[in-house]
Amino acid sequence: MTINNDIIDAVNASSSGYGAAAAKAASAAEEMSERFMTLFLAQLRNQDPLNPMENAEMTSQLAQMNMVSGLEQLNATMNVLLGSYGEALSLQAANLIGKNVLVPGDQLALTEEGSLFGLDLQTAADKVEILIMDANGVEIARQNLGQLNAGSQAFYWDGTDNNGDTATPGVYRFSVLASLNGESVGANAMQVGTVSALIRGNNGFVIEVAGVGNVTLDNVKQVF
Repeated sequence: MTINNDIIDAVNASSSGYGAAAAKAASAAEEMSERFMTLFLAQLRNQDPLNPMENAEMTSQLAQMNMVSGLEQLNATMNVLLGSYGEALSLQAANLIGKNVLVPGDQLALTEEGSLFGLDLQTAADKVEILIMDANGVEIARQNLGQLNAGSQAFYWDGTDNNGDTATPGVYRFSVLASLNGESVGANAMQVGTVSALIRGNNGFVIEVAGVGNVTLDNVKQVF
């Protein structure tokens, strides 16, 4: 799978930006150190000869300067590391283009081969049912998935409706009913879609999923 030029340009721009930020932070640290030393030497030259600065006070001021300088350098290093992590994450996300992913959503696209869907349970459940509805909200099929563990999981519907017939290919909607010992369990519907693009936003990268829209990477539960 190839990575298009837009993605490469985005990564290169990100790398340049982080490099400039690191250089700016390092320059600020050097400027602060020089300013501190200028003030420190001026203080020594103008101190009262009869009441000179104590060694402990001098050592304390020098230690403060070193600590400030060290923190500035640490911040610059962290910015570089965060930039490298962002670049690696964007390259991994680019590999998702053209693949199917499981993301939050309640649409179910039925083809002649059937359809994939998923769910995400907050806790384990001893009874899980899937209600599949047509465009008018009428239930046409129900699947009993039995007992399931917490987390996200993918399943398959062959298109068989409640009458034993094969449903017409198209887009349906579904909901999840889950319970444990008769008490309702938090459950979210998860749909399958194809990743069509990688988009760089103000808060990082998101992927564009057909039939869903823009999805953050942390909402991708499975890749097919």
